[in-house]
Amino acid sequence: MRRNVKERDISLYPDIQMIIRCYMSLFLNKLPMNTLSIEDFISGIPKAELHLHIEGTFEPELMSKIAKRNNKKIKYQSIEELKQAYNFNNLQDFLNIYYESAGVLIEEQDFYEMTWAYLKKVHTQNLVHAEIFFDPQTHTDRGIKFSTVIDGIHRALEDARNKLGISSKLIMCFLRHLDEEAAIHTLKEALEYKDWITAVGLDSSEVYNPPSKFQRVFEKAKKENLLTVAHAGEEGPAEYIWEALRLLKVSRVDHGNHCLVDENLIKELVKKKIPLTVCPLSNLKLKVVQDLKQHPLRKMMDKGLLVTINSDDPAYFGGYVNENYLAITKALNLSKEDICQLAKNSFAASFLDEEKKQQMMKQVDKYYQENR
Repeated sequence: MRRNVKERDISLYPDIQMIIRCYMSLFLNKLPMNTLSIEDFISGIPKAELHLHIEGTFEPELMSKIAKRNNKKIKYQSIEELKQAYNFNNLQDFLNIYYESAGVLIEEQDFYEMTWAYLKKVHTQNLVHAEIFFDPQTHTDRGIKFSTVIDGIHRALEDARNKLGISSKLIMCFLRHLDEEAAIHTLKEALEYKDWITAVGLDSSEVYNPPSKFQRVFEKAKKENLLTVAHAGEEGPAEYIWEALRLLKVSRVDHGNHCLVDENLIKELVKKKIPLTVCPLSNLKLKVVQDLKQHPLRKMMDKGLLVTINSDDPAYFGGYVNENYLAITKALNLSKEDICQLAKNSFAASFLDEEKKQQMMKQVDKYYQENR
């Protein structure tokens, strides 16, 4: 009985069989190994964060809880009202509420819970290394002991290392709106805990507070074998970045947006491989840029600058590290390859030892090859 055409055995036609196999091979080789969405790709890629103020992770719910526990009155009647207060238009307005909110932190356990909440959050975002700023003067100036602050933070970092597998470094920042003598006093207090502190930094109101104001205290920190970083070129001019490099001898520049106005400065940063810790959502919230589509990150990458993506003060600026990656990726139409490079940069720019850096960058490359 004659078979239907559909039932005919193509093995009777070896030439056709060979052609089909060739085309199938070509087709399969061109298929992506994995079709992860950009959102899922960002969520899963291993990454480090290098520009994060622990006081800037203080979410309204936790703040309200700790305020009640410590019998500290805050002027907001509800969580929603407190959240509304997180809307501001510039750096100074932000700093006003930032310092007010920090005022409810009294006990070591408060600093532990704030730090632990951040670490649990970023663990879900596949952050595997964090280099965290803390501002002791924000607390010691209102009578809280330096030991209370650092003991609580350090205990949370140790728990994250043991329970979550997140490594960390601690960076003590000086408040630049205060005088240098206050910074020197803080440095002296910190030396008892030098084994817990990797570097010193400089933050708070940048305008009218140039890095040169703190040259002596940074020289003292360097003599104690502490590394140095500084916020520069966020709201301040490119000249502040030059000062951070020449006078404070920084290993990294935090923000650094305004470097692009000075070609010689760009060349210097590229030549010395000085990383920039860029914070997209912070820049948008504080009006450093009016639209993320205008953000300089893409130009920085094109010019060979070692840039990283960070969240700065995520409780206030609308996103942790993954939200920053996703927002800037959509705004600038970044590719998976770009995201891979930025994740590798986060480890290359870190204060991890060279062997660990290479190990983590290989993990990023492996993830990219499996999910591109």
